[in-house]
Amino acid sequence: MRSLLTAAAISLAFTLFLTPVFLRLFRKWGWAQVIRTPEDIRNPNHQTKRGTPTMGGTIFIVGTIVGYLVGCYTGNNPPTISGLLVIWMMVGLGVVGFIDDYMKVRQQRFMGLSGWRKVVGQIIVTVPFGIVALNFPNLYGQTPASPFISMFRDIQPLSFMALGAVLGWLLYLAWVSFIGVAFSNSTNVTDGLDGLAAGSGIFVTGAYSLIAFWQFNQACWGGSDLSSGAQMACYPTRDPFDLAIISASFVGALVGFLWWNAPKAKVFMGDVGSMSIGGVIAAMAILTRTELLAVLVAGVFIIGPGSVILQRLYFKITRGKRLFLMSPFHHHLEMRGWSEVTIVVRMWIIAGLLAVSGIGFFYVEWLSRT
Repeated sequence: MRSLLTAAAISLAFTLFLTPVFLRLFRKWGWAQVIRTPEDIRNPNHQTKRGTPTMGGTIFIVGTIVGYLVGCYTGNNPPTISGLLVIWMMVGLGVVGFIDDYMKVRQQRFMGLSGWRKVVGQIIVTVPFGIVALNFPNLYGQTPASPFISMFRDIQPLSFMALGAVLGWLLYLAWVSFIGVAFSNSTNVTDGLDGLAAGSGIFVTGAYSLIAFWQFNQACWGGSDLSSGAQMACYPTRDPFDLAIISASFVGALVGFLWWNAPKAKVFMGDVGSMSIGGVIAAMAILTRTELLAVLVAGVFIIGPGSVILQRLYFKITRGKRLFLMSPFHHHLEMRGWSEVTIVVRMWIIAGLLAVSGIGFFYVEWLSRT
């Protein structure tokens, strides 16, 4: 518990008190936000945000790592492969976002990496994650991830490896890549208003910290438990406490960053920040073996991209008509006259309700097995 609380506190202090220092450096380096032209986005209020420091995601990425390492060694809980895998996804997808941000700032254009180049970069990050996650078993044979599709735990009939070694590995890596690409892009789409992605990310990763901590308290230890773990109330997660530490550290870093990112934002997280949030969510979903449950826990990050998909489908089906005034959905609400603060706070409420609902279903499933 000391490690968990220390990690969160150090990360919070890092981003809360050191963000102004980073902002001075960002201004010196010219890392200023590029805003769409009025022809691209029909909201003149966004033009006032031009020049705000961006790429602030680098601040809470560094803060998370610092808090995690200090927390681990303070509580005598050395980092595990599971915690390092979460950091890999956070940093790796953050680097993809950083490249995209840097291209925008350097060229002073709203468009950075093309869509397919961004996806390729995300796959380059997620495939090594998937390979490593299915190796490095502990003394009980538990690996960080599993070859099963999972909901509250592994769904035993849904094993990729049942299809053969080669095909199973290919499908497993495709599944992991899909989760990583989907969540990193969905958080990127959601990051359109001050504090929206950061505040929502606090609820989602906070929920995963609780889930991982509960799995630690109900962990399967020993071969006899593991052989029947799918039918018992225990969880065969490899390093649940370390996952709770890294996610708590990420929550602390986001809370400190939100102080400066809330409306009116003094700094934007940029794609480096939004994609790193998606990377942490994807990694936590895979490593806690709750991949399908993540659709509910992180449901707030599905609203935005879901509205984009519906808008495009409706536009094609009706041959030019629009379902929303603008997509993603939060921009539709802006066009309806909602204030930015109202939209952000109400989306935070939705994020909290969905995250709590996910935890509730997770707990009910455990009760049904006890």
